[in-house]
Amino acid sequence: MRIIEIQERTKMLVNQLLEIWEDSVKATHLFLSSGQIENIKKYVPQAISGVSHLVIIENENNIPIAFMGIEDRKLEMLFIKNSERGKGLGKQLLN
Repeated sequence: MRIIEIQERTKMLVNQLLEIWEDSVKATHLFLSSGQIENIKKYVPQAISGVSHLVIIENENNIPIAFMGIEDRKLEMLFIKNSERGKGLGKQLLN
């Protein structure tokens, strides 16, 4: 597992992070309907591409499993693949 800051946001990477976002939101944002999630999902690729500092955690196969975005020294996004929750990845990103 490795933590890296991403400079180049390829379409493939953005799509991988979008999948993490959706998986995480469906597991944790139970107050949102499926329709609301689908509506918000339209804006997520732009947010991922536009955030100043994008940091991801990759597993041993170099596949992203978590990410966070920081803008103006504020945490704007932090999402962890549902199957990876409870393993301290959020703490690792924040440290």
